[in-house]
Amino acid sequence: MAAQQKRPRHGSADSDILKLHRRTMVLDGRVFTVLTLRPGDDFRFATNRYHDTWHVLSDWRGARVSARLLWGLSYQRRPGTLVVIDPAHLDPNPFDAAPSDPIVLVPSDLTVFTAAAAAALRARLPLRDRSQGTVGWQTFGLKPALARRRAWDSGGSGTAASHYVAKPVGWTRIDRVGGTLAIYGGPDQLREWAIDLERLGEYAHDGMDYLYLDYPEVDGEVQIFRQYRREVSVARQARAEITARLRDSRVNSAPRHRRRSPAAGGGPVVAPADLEQAIHAHAVTVRRRRNPAPIRAVDS
Repeated sequence: MAAQQKRPRHGSADSDILKLHRRTMVLDGRVFTVLTLRPGDDFRFATNRYHDTWHVLSDWRGARVSARLLWGLSYQRRPGTLVVIDPAHLDPNPFDAAPSDPIVLVPSDLTVFTAAAAAALRARLPLRDRSQGTVGWQTFGLKPALARRRAWDSGGSGTAASHYVAKPVGWTRIDRVGGTLAIYGGPDQLREWAIDLERLGEYAHDGMDYLYLDYPEVDGEVQIFRQYRREVSVARQARAEITARLRDSRVNSAPRHRRRSPAAGGGPVVAPADLEQAIHAHAVTVRRRRNPAPIRAVDS
C-alpha cells in the first residue's frame, strides 16, 4: 500500500521566520523576484472597492502575516522584489462575493512596477509552475518595534488606536494597476504599516477592526473581521442563489417560442450595483437559515 501523502503544514502567523516561495520572472522587459506564500499556508484575503477606497479584507491571522510580509519587504535590497498574494490565497469578498484582485506589495524605492508589468503578472496567475526555491523571511525586529510603540503609547501620548497612521516621508500609492491591487511604500512606510497591522484587533468593535493605510487621503484600508471566513461562505451562497434566481426569471419571462436555456441568457440585464445590493440583502436570509433563532416558550 502506498504511503499516505501528508497534508502541507499550515504556517504560523506569528512566527519570526516565514517561508515564502521564490520565482524569477521577466515582466515588461524587467527582471523581478516574485515572492509568494506557500499554497499550503492557511492565510486568506479578499479585496474590494467601497466608498472610493481600495480594501484588503481578512481575519486576525491575515493581519499578522501581512505585517510580517511588509516588515521583511522593507529590508530587501534586491531591485525588482515583489510580494504577491495570488489566487491560491484569495477569496471572493465577504459582502457580495465578487472576485478579488491579486495583491502586490511593492517597495517603491527599490522596484519599478508598471501597469504593463502588472498586467503581465496577472496573466500568469494563478502560478502553476514549480517555485525556484524557498526563502526564510526573517522579521525578528517586528516584535521589539511593537514593544517600543506600546511603551511610547503608554507614556501619555493619547489614544493608541491604529485607525489613523501618520504618513512617513516617502512615495506611497494604493491603486488598481494592471488588474492587481498594488500597494507601494518606502521602507519607513512599510515598517509603520507592519507595526500597526500587528496591533490590528486590539481595539476591535463588534468583531471588526481597520487600518487606514494612507490617512488623510484614505485610498487604501485593511479591514479584518473575526468571522471573516464565515462571512465569505455566506456571501458565496447568497450570490449563487441570487444569480440562479435571476437566470430562472430571465428564461421564464421570455415568450415561449423565444425561450433559451439559462446558459444562453436573455431577458433584462441587472446593473452591477443592483446585483451587489441584492446579494448583500439576501446574505441576511442565508445567515438566518444557518443560525435560526431559538423558539422561546410562551406562558399561557
